[in-house]
Amino acid sequence: MNVNGGSLRIRNTEARDFDGIGDLCRRVYPETCPWSAQQLGSHLCMFPEGQHVADLGNDGHLVGMTSTLIIDSDRYDLFGSWDDFTAQGMLTNHDPVRGRTLYGVEMIVDPAAQGHGVGHGLVAEHKAIARARGLRRIRGGARLRDYHHYAKRMSAGDYVRDVVHGRIEDHTLTFHIHQGYHVIAVVPHYLSDDSETLGYAALIEWLNPDVIRPEHYAERPTVYLHRDVARHQQP
Repeated sequence: MNVNGGSLRIRNTEARDFDGIGDLCRRVYPETCPWSAQQLGSHLCMFPEGQHVADLGNDGHLVGMTSTLIIDSDRYDLFGSWDDFTAQGMLTNHDPVRGRTLYGVEMIVDPAAQGHGVGHGLVAEHKAIARARGLRRIRGGARLRDYHHYAKRMSAGDYVRDVVHGRIEDHTLTFHIHQGYHVIAVVPHYLSDDSETLGYAALIEWLNPDVIRPEHYAERPTVYLHRDVARHQQP
């Protein structure tokens, strides 16, 4: 794949990528403090397999990054914050022994590279980890990036239902729905100081078809399920 003349590749994050990740963060979220070298170093220490970047092979220019860890989801409140699930971004709660859930900490794609399969490739890495390790699911908080445009006239729950059923497009949540995720909750105060989301995120889930059984999804909430998924009762 070529983006702006370079060959795109997705690979595991290395320490030499830390400056590039910082630059990428500043391009995408200029008002937010970028990942620090201390945080990124902790990610590599805790779970190097779960950290990825997308770069342009000709000059190593980073156009995407993602971070994951493994958690025991039963030990967390479904409505917990990003800080709760990520140990304040340090991933020191990584639990590969008891955990059966891969948790998506972060995924960033350079706006200049959107539409070129970067996000799809990063999600594919998540799914590959879950399948290789026999994990039941992937979960994460999809920030409701466009909710601020609708907040004065609808609740976050109504907004998510409209996104799920295609009546509204949200740049983050719509992408994940197209990647096979479903929404299991709308979480207030997931993020702090986020003017686009007003703190809200959708807790999303992808179920591993290799290991999932009916009892793993029989009691999941249906209010936010996409109609096609609900009709066919597929995990």
